[in-house]
Amino acid sequence: MDFAQIIQTVALYALPVLFAITVHEAAHGYAARHFGDNTAHMLGRITLNPLKHIDPVGTIAMPLLLYFATSGAFLFGYAKPVPVNFGRLRNPKRDMVWVALAGPGANLVQAVMWTVGLYLLVAAGVEERFFLEMCRAGVLVNLVMFAFNLFPLPPLDGGRILVGLLPNHLAYPVSRVEPWGFFIVMALVITGVVGNLWLRPLMMFTGGAIELLLTPLRFLLF
Repeated sequence: MDFAQIIQTVALYALPVLFAITVHEAAHGYAARHFGDNTAHMLGRITLNPLKHIDPVGTIAMPLLLYFATSGAFLFGYAKPVPVNFGRLRNPKRDMVWVALAGPGANLVQAVMWTVGLYLLVAAGVEERFFLEMCRAGVLVNLVMFAFNLFPLPPLDGGRILVGLLPNHLAYPVSRVEPWGFFIVMALVITGVVGNLWLRPLMMFTGGAIELLLTPLRFLLF
């Protein structure tokens, strides 16, 4: 593998990834505080300081190892989860949905902002490939995080949303999957189930929706 290409890829994705995970986790903490749980705030996790959210294994070591091992074909990683005491929320079952939605929602907003940034650079005649590719990387990273975290299986955000929306007699058995959820999700990722049946379709739909939303801006700029 070309070492220069690796360095270039890391440089392109470093800033978008740091923003994506930092704002995602901070959004969870902010939403939890808004709905009554002050745990993340007391632990200093409602912050845009990426060092507070980076997990040495999940954010750095695992993605790099997978990148080298698969030549960039398969990447996976995670940040340090923001602690949320759902029992302290004012309405735990309902508010759990909003706390869980806050993270992917933050990634959706960032995907829109990176797209706007790309449009503005192109409209301004900027030809520096590094900045254009960084904006595209920002869109991609946030679409991946948005779609992946909405997969409806605990402990992912989509699983918590599902538990919050289901009636109690169905929510309880789904919530009991959480201790094994990570391993189930990894197995589904490796076998291609998540990518083919969930991740790519949702990313394509969301990317198309963002472009449709920004159609007026494109008409103004181009």
